[in-house]
Amino acid sequence: MQVKAYTKYARMSPQKVRKVARAIQGRNAAEALEMLNLIPRKSARLIGKTLKSAIANAENNNNLSSDALKIESAIIEQGPAFKRFRPAARGSAHPYKKSTSHIRIVLTDEA
Repeated sequence: MQVKAYTKYARMSPQKVRKVARAIQGRNAAEALEMLNLIPRKSARLIGKTLKSAIANAENNNNLSSDALKIESAIIEQGPAFKRFRPAARGSAHPYKKSTSHIRIVLTDEA
């Protein structure tokens, strides 16, 4: 059985979040949570919150044990970018984008 959890519009670039997400794919859910608590990055906190949500979904909605859960996939997709402008020389403005990401975690029971 598969259980999913999403975090949408997370204010961090997908590239930064993917670096942490690669480290937890295929691991046991409890082991991955411990690992994420030790990684000193904002993206680790975002993925940790999503993983806790997925575990809670599995326990409450599907009556699965949290010990038997394994991370099948941690997919990071690009969300919409906020367009902003920075002041530049001679009264001009340079545009830049503040990127967002969507985090999807899929858990399965190992049995």
